[in-house]
Amino acid sequence: MRTSVALGGALLITILSAGAITLYALEGNDVIVLHTHSPDGAMRTTRTWVAADGVALWVEAAQPERPFYQHLLVDPEVEVERNGAVSRYRATPMGNPDGHARIRAMLAQKYGWADCWVSLLQDTSRSVAVRLDPIE
Repeated sequence: MRTSVALGGALLITILSAGAITLYALEGNDVIVLHTHSPDGAMRTTRTWVAADGVALWVEAAQPERPFYQHLLVDPEVEVERNGAVSRYRATPMGNPDGHARIRAMLAQKYGWADCWVSLLQDTSRSVAVRLDPIE
């Protein structure tokens, strides 16, 4: 009985630790809120990592079926909340394989160990890069 309680406790600690690491990996460094619009006009908010290249921002849809990605295909004008400011952008999906390789390299460089950790939990082999250009 004592062994099963100890094993249960160790398992619970392991699960909670993995959850805390995952939360920190996902939310611990430069996360934006992307606002897209569904075909019926409803706004969708998505928290996501971001990389910058000049004035353009880059985000990744881990799979092309992601709702926010489908929404920006219909309406490419999006809003980005970052550091308390909201700005408007035009979203342009970048073709694969070049877009995929580019966003994967940018996010790996910026997020380091967190990108490695999250890649254990999320398959990004079909990810799509999205370039966000400011609307003036």
